[in-house]
Amino acid sequence: MAADGPLLALDERVGNALRTSAIPSPPAEFFADLGNLTVALPILAATLAYVTWHTRDWRTPTTAAVTMALVPALVAPLQSLLARPGPPPMSPETGFYPSGHAATAAVAYGLCVLALRRRGPAHGCVAVNAAVGLGLVRQGYHWPVDVVGSWCLAAVLLYVAALVLSRSTRRSSSGTPRC
Repeated sequence: MAADGPLLALDERVGNALRTSAIPSPPAEFFADLGNLTVALPILAATLAYVTWHTRDWRTPTTAAVTMALVPALVAPLQSLLARPGPPPMSPETGFYPSGHAATAAVAYGLCVLALRRRGPAHGCVAVNAAVGLGLVRQGYHWPVDVVGSWCLAAVLLYVAALVLSRSTRRSSSGTPRC
């Protein structure tokens, strides 16, 4: 169970401080909502449609779709296994670590940057995801460590996606026939 450990006291102290801070609730809710599937997936789909239209490359959207599908496939079992209680007012319910919203946002918006082949501002992606995480904690949906754990999972998924995309780019630019 992820309800104890050396970071618990610090996590709760930071989470409670953010939840009761002067950060206005409406912007925090707006940014927390950017982690919803109903927001993140259409943004990713539009980006992939744009990239596919301009490059005629189907490897990028395929890689992105598989990577995005791995988010709930990994998050849901981890939440069940770890059974971490949520912050007030969410507790005593469990299943908050890692945050599915934070993972969805980090992977979806990170894939947008990868799909655009870094033509888009990566620092914007980092800023949006920081705001999503802050919004999730400020609104009392997650503890800070729930969000950080999701970012770690997202980093691994995005790293693998970047490797796959870089290999397919090198293969297609080296004159190797496409399969």
